[in-house]
Amino acid sequence: MLSSSFLRFSTLAVSCWGTVQSAPLTFRLGKRDVAFNYNNDIVRGVNLGGWFVLEPWITPSIFQPWATSMTVVDEYTYTQTLGKDAASAALTNHWNTWITEDDFTQISQNGLNHVRIPIGYWAVAPLDGDPYVQGQLNVLDQAIGWARNAGLKVLLDLHGAPGSQNGFDNSGRYGPIDWQQGDTVSQTITALQNLAQHYSDDTDVVTAIELLNEPLGSALNLDELKTFYQSGYETVTGASTNYATCIHDAFENFETYWNGFMTPASSGDQNVILDTHQYQVFSPSQVALSPSDHVSAACALGPQLAGTDKWTIVGEWTGAQTDCAKWLNGLGKGARYDGTLANSGSSYVGSCDGKSTGTVVDLSSDDQDNLKHFIDAQLDAYESHTGWIFWTWRTESAPEWHLQNLTAAGLFPNPPTSRAYPGQCSS
Repeated sequence: MLSSSFLRFSTLAVSCWGTVQSAPLTFRLGKRDVAFNYNNDIVRGVNLGGWFVLEPWITPSIFQPWATSMTVVDEYTYTQTLGKDAASAALTNHWNTWITEDDFTQISQNGLNHVRIPIGYWAVAPLDGDPYVQGQLNVLDQAIGWARNAGLKVLLDLHGAPGSQNGFDNSGRYGPIDWQQGDTVSQTITALQNLAQHYSDDTDVVTAIELLNEPLGSALNLDELKTFYQSGYETVTGASTNYATCIHDAFENFETYWNGFMTPASSGDQNVILDTHQYQVFSPSQVALSPSDHVSAACALGPQLAGTDKWTIVGEWTGAQTDCAKWLNGLGKGARYDGTLANSGSSYVGSCDGKSTGTVVDLSSDDQDNLKHFIDAQLDAYESHTGWIFWTWRTESAPEWHLQNLTAAGLFPNPPTSRAYPGQCSS
C-alpha cells in the first residue's frame, strides 16, 4: 500500500512476492516450492491501496466530514470516533464495494500478474482496547478466489503494526512511532502467524507475505528490525514452505545495506524478496525536477536493482511527478509543488490545478506526455531485476496515481511490454 503521509522518499525498498495462473506450475526455488518463477519471470502488478487500510488521499470522501476539525486523520481515529457498530457498518460497505471481482478481471486483462494487498494487524490479531473493527478476512477470502479465477498472484502485505512502524496514516495510526516498544514486535509476529496460517492452503495464489510495510529505519533499531525479519521469515515458512517472504528496506539503501542479509549463503534463507518503494515527489528537490530529470533518476535505479543479491521488486511507485494529489501529504495538508505544504522547506514550482483532483484526461497534453515518458522509463528500469507493483489501482480523485484510469487513457501501456517510449534507459 502506499504511504499517504509526509514522507514517502524516492528510495523505499520493500521485498515482495508472487505471480499467478489458475492452474499454475510450481517452480522449485532453492529448497522450497513457490508457485511463481521469481528467478526468470517478471513481476508486473498493482497495489490495491485504500481497501483494508484507509488512507485519506485515496478515499477523501470518507474523511471529508472532519476536513475542518482534523480530528479524524486515519483508520484508528475514524473507528474511534464512529464507534464499533457504526464503523463496522461503514467499513463493511467500503470493503464490499471499493474493490470487486471485476477489478481483478480488469487487472488481468491489463497484462498484470500480481496484486499486492495491504492489510493491518488488527484484521488478524486485534488488541484489547483498540477501536479497530474486523471482518476484512471475509472479503479477503473472496478476493483470493477472484485472483485465482483471474490468473493473478497475491502478495499479502502487513501494512500496519501495533504501535505504528512509521507514524504514517497508512500504518493505521498517524503520529508517534511506538513499534519496538513493549510487546509490539511479538504482537506483530502473532499477526503474521495468523495471516500465514489462514492462507496456507492457498499458496497456489498467495505466493508471498510481506512482513511489514515501510518500517522507518531512521527511527527504529535496525538490528532489532533484522531480528524481527528473521523471526518473521521463520513464522511464515513455518506455516507453509511454499511462501516467499518479502522484507522492506526500511528506507535504507536497498543494494549496499541489504546485500548479504537473509541469503542462502549468509543464513540459509530461501526465497526472500526485497521490496523497495520509489517515489520522486516527497522532497522539495524531487518535485523541482524537470520531466527529463525524472526519467534520468528512474533509469539510474536499474543498475542498482540489478546489483542486489535477492529477488528485488519495486513494490510501490507511481506516474506522479508532483505531490499535488489532495491530502497526499496528510489530511488537510497542502503540496510541496505549489508551496502550500507548511514546514516543508518547499517553494513554488508550479500550479496544482488539474493535478489535485479529477482524472488524467483533465491533465494538459504536455503533462500527459511527460507522465507517459516517466512511466515507460520506470518500467524499463524496474524490470532490470524481479519487477514492479504500481501504487495504486484506483483512487477517488488523484489523477496521477490511478492505474485503472491511466490505462484507460492510454498513458500506461496495455500490455506493459507495449511501451510508447521504449529504451529510454539505454539511450
